[in-house]
Amino acid sequence: MMYDDTRKTDVETLITVRDARLHYRVGGALSAMVGGGGTVKAVDGVSFTLKRGESVGLLGESGCGKTSMGRLLVKLEEATAGELLFDGADIGALEGDDLRKFRTRAQLIFQNPFDSFNPRYTIRQSMVEPLTNARIARDEWEDRIIAALELVRLPEPQQYLDRYPHQLSGGQLQRVVMARALILQPDFVVADEPVSMLDVSVRAGVLNVFRDVRDRLGLTAIYISHDLALVRYVCERTIVMYLGRIMEDGPTEAIVRDPLHPYTQALVAAVPVPDPGQSHEPLPIGRGAPDPRNPPSGCVFRDRCPKAFDRCASEVPQVQQVGDRRLACHLFDPT
Repeated sequence: MMYDDTRKTDVETLITVRDARLHYRVGGALSAMVGGGGTVKAVDGVSFTLKRGESVGLLGESGCGKTSMGRLLVKLEEATAGELLFDGADIGALEGDDLRKFRTRAQLIFQNPFDSFNPRYTIRQSMVEPLTNARIARDEWEDRIIAALELVRLPEPQQYLDRYPHQLSGGQLQRVVMARALILQPDFVVADEPVSMLDVSVRAGVLNVFRDVRDRLGLTAIYISHDLALVRYVCERTIVMYLGRIMEDGPTEAIVRDPLHPYTQALVAAVPVPDPGQSHEPLPIGRGAPDPRNPPSGCVFRDRCPKAFDRCASEVPQVQQVGDRRLACHLFDPT
């Protein structure tokens, strides 16, 4: 596929996130009366930047807010507060033609390939849909579809066009999901655990395709996962989240080899070791995340943290630069 780079500028930063918040109101009046309602702060004061061509992993346990953050970045959710800029434009203010142009430049690769397609549509019909929405000329459709499928290494792509999703294997269908996201030649892609629904035997192949396409096209990418090993394989930088907040942000290899935040240390310690003769020490944190409707005061991780002290309960730690990392932890506060 020929990649159109005429939209690129000399500005190094593609995405800027400033104090982004996404709060969900759960339950109704009846739930509130019985103590079942409340507000879930899925994203709560997150700030970071993405450089052009950078690949960043969002890492954390289920419920940490990483998918919600990804949905904010492609405008599938409207931020409760804060600012999200894409190439200098406020994502929240986009509408009309500006929003349509943004949709061509920012795409999402969904987690479950079998839920990503209308089962009544053939692969051709599913691939045509984004081209129609982007108002691409009809005489370009076939060439674009074939080029996108070839880009993700589907051999003889014509043989898949008139098949239905259930007639493809999981690995083949996930490649089609990637092709559909790439068919509009985007600048930015959010991949939401794209191999979690696949057999282990086919994951490496799909990940290799993702890395190859990213590098060939110079894509800026967010890779969402709870699997540190996969993030390490795909991303040069990692952002660790917990209950809607950033805990640690830095070079992936440095985080894996020398995690600084107690939560990151626990995530690294939980990675299985492929040696039956080597046993894991007990994880140094309490089990089970708290109710997201009622998180702990101060540091949201303090009730599971083995190094928590009095200040952790009374004051929310701010993200600050510590060497090559950004950390939100009172243990590293120079004051």
